[in-house]
Amino acid sequence: MIGAIAGDIVGSVYEFAPIKKIDFPLFSGESHFTDDSVLTVAVSDLLLHGGDIIDTFKKYTNDFPDRGYGESFSRWAASNDRAPYNSWGNGSAMRTSPIGFFFKAEKEVLDAAHTFAAVTHSHPEGIRGAQAVSLCIFMARHGATKEEIREEIERRFNYDLRERIDTIRPTYAFDVSCQGSVPQSIIAFLESTSVEDAIRLAVSLGGDADSMACIAGGIAEAFYGQVPEIIIQEVRKRIPDSFKSIIDDFYASIAD
Repeated sequence: MIGAIAGDIVGSVYEFAPIKKIDFPLFSGESHFTDDSVLTVAVSDLLLHGGDIIDTFKKYTNDFPDRGYGESFSRWAASNDRAPYNSWGNGSAMRTSPIGFFFKAEKEVLDAAHTFAAVTHSHPEGIRGAQAVSLCIFMARHGATKEEIREEIERRFNYDLRERIDTIRPTYAFDVSCQGSVPQSIIAFLESTSVEDAIRLAVSLGGDADSMACIAGGIAEAFYGQVPEIIIQEVRKRIPDSFKSIIDDFYASIAD
């Protein structure tokens, strides 16, 4: 999941300052973790240690405030309400990468992605986005080719993954919906040659850069098998020690 967190941190400075090219600094003094990383770590914590999903999401949000949470999620996290709010936003998809790494069977992945999405993102599009990303990661981790991943995600989730980044980029605009950002993030992975390239391609679309790069980075890590050490070092400089501990424990738990 370090690929997802790297994508979030790299994309953080471009979320509201969109860039339409792949040649840009990966990290700067302003690069920071956002809600994408907070909730990705929260999911990892839950997978490792168990607990109530709603309580854990609310605790992490309160422990790490002002990290760019969506308005609806922020209101939910600050309230006593435990009901989902029928979101179709990509928040369900950006936090889901640990699920694809953790479980060893496809049904477990899809069921867990549904469960972890539906506590907030109960709209069918919110659930579909989380399941699609989780399944991409599961398939990539278990040796599927890019074409096999493309065909299965298209078949199961009815996403069109045949468009090219160069044709999407000129007219693509900020879109926080799962249906308007998850397919494009998956395409960024499919066209990539490395984890870094997947992150750059996702950011270059000029959309919801942190979340899209988070999604693409997580899938790319599962496919390519390794995040470059220099990127890992830059990520670890920018996250709290509590995150590092959970990340390290998570990787130990999924080591083959």
